[in-house]
Amino acid sequence: MKAIEIKPDIFWVGAIDWAVRDFHGYVTPNGTTYNNYLILDEEPTLVDTVKSNFAEVAVGNIRTLIAPSEIKNIIINHIENDHMSALGRFMELTPDASIYVTERGKKGMERYFDTSRWNIKTVKTGEELKTGKYTLLFIETPMIHWPDSMMTYVKEAKLLISQDAFGQHYATTARFDDEFIECASHAELEDAAIDYYANILMPFGKLIRSKIEQIQDMGIEIEMIAPDHGIIWRKEPERAVQMYLDMAKGKTALRIAVIYDTMWQSTEMMTLPIMQGIRDEGIDCKVIKLRATPMSVAIKEFWKSRGCLVGSPTLNNEVFPSVAEFITHLRGLRPKDRIVGAFGSYGWGGGAIKWLYNEFQNMKLETVEPGVQVIYRPSSEDEEKCYEFGREFAMRVREYHKDYE
Repeated sequence: MKAIEIKPDIFWVGAIDWAVRDFHGYVTPNGTTYNNYLILDEEPTLVDTVKSNFAEVAVGNIRTLIAPSEIKNIIINHIENDHMSALGRFMELTPDASIYVTERGKKGMERYFDTSRWNIKTVKTGEELKTGKYTLLFIETPMIHWPDSMMTYVKEAKLLISQDAFGQHYATTARFDDEFIECASHAELEDAAIDYYANILMPFGKLIRSKIEQIQDMGIEIEMIAPDHGIIWRKEPERAVQMYLDMAKGKTALRIAVIYDTMWQSTEMMTLPIMQGIRDEGIDCKVIKLRATPMSVAIKEFWKSRGCLVGSPTLNNEVFPSVAEFITHLRGLRPKDRIVGAFGSYGWGGGAIKWLYNEFQNMKLETVEPGVQVIYRPSSEDEEKCYEFGREFAMRVREYHKDYE
């Protein structure tokens, strides 16, 4: 796609990756974009680069506006490879440009490039760069989601270039939220934003909340949010901010995810009466089989639900491998504000249920114990126990959810 003006003399010059389906283990069925932005001013300034194999796409977009050699400043908000790996190519074209990055960003950059000939300037929150009619304000956002991360606020345009925050992995010809909604829906856009938050930013809720509050305390007016992935929030930037505040505060729907895997369908058979018990308590329920579902989708469904039941057969006195993988992903994301329980089947020796509850306790999640397990295949009596466990869990979830309403 060609360069697109998002504010007067500020252009999207990024690239759309229609084909990517795996983003460091995160499944991206809708592809993604690598957004970067060119500010045409007395000192032309580029904010972020792109993934290296899309360097020439971004360079081509820039050439429709100016010669790349005219760029005076390059701002690197985040040194992850999908935003910085093309920097070497840009510096070949703009060897005299000044690079603005956080101190941690500079140290990380030196691990990827020979920066000895580059003019690198480190910045902190509150420092500014005057490019002409525009003033760029730097805001450090460490650990959202890398130690080097920062945002760049264009004061006169009331534009927040937010690096990975408020983004989505979505390849589309629409560059703005109002354009996207015309051909899709609010719900689809919000689901993509939740998916991104759940799989990448879940561990940083407390930091996100405090950083948004800091930005609000600074009196920053935001008319547009331009993230480094996905859709630019032009019509409703306040909607994106409120979504993040809600997620950072632990808000989610009153619903339950049942996430399981099965060996010989015994654990799978347990999901049906459990689900029925949940539904009979009037709570929505989503049932997910792990080997039939991408891991990032299972994580998103966990995040969208106040409660989660994890089901596993016992294998070698422990949990089933795909369930162990799910728990490993979940543990790394450090979930909070959720209530969980476990169920499963076993043959001659149990172990999966105990394993799961130990993991839940290590994650400091609220639990409903002791769960329910059956030997071999569930009998009609076992199915009744599963049904009652589903009802009991739903009632506990409803009570737990009241603290977040």
